[in-house]
Amino acid sequence: MGADVHQHSSVSANAAGPRRVALYTPEERQRRDTSPWTLVQGILAPIQFLVFIASSILVLRYLSTGEGAALATASIVLKTMLLYTIMITGSIWEKVVFGKWLFAEPFWWEDFFSFLVLGLHTAYLVALLLGWWTERDRMILALVAYAAYAINATQFLLKLRAARLDEAAAKSAAVSRSGWAA
Repeated sequence: MGADVHQHSSVSANAAGPRRVALYTPEERQRRDTSPWTLVQGILAPIQFLVFIASSILVLRYLSTGEGAALATASIVLKTMLLYTIMITGSIWEKVVFGKWLFAEPFWWEDFFSFLVLGLHTAYLVALLLGWWTERDRMILALVAYAAYAINATQFLLKLRAARLDEAAAKSAAVSRSGWAA
């Protein structure tokens, strides 16, 4: 936290009035907006979410009917591979934008929780590859991993919303300072 605090000293007005630390400094926002890794994340995140939805349906179908184990398993493996890909490219994005591979101050909790998500998905793969537990037990583990993923995805969506609110507040403040009516 120490060295990063001064880096994120940019403030924005909150709708309620108090000022708070902005998610990005102007320099970080510039790096974010010009990095190809931002586009990569913007493409991978919705793809992963769609695979998550489809896989969740397949896993729930298997758990309720006992049918479709192979398809559900393949979907979990695909979801996990997408998760690894988005984590690797996300860490590159963080390095480009914040100068740290992971755990940059604005995304510390999201990264922390991402490791829980990764651990649960990896546990599923290990159980699958080593034949641990029953198919049903592994599917339940996948659902636990998916619940953690849903929480983590919500964290990132809230950060995206916060970034948009910060940018709107910065634009509004710039207009006010320039004397133009909003």
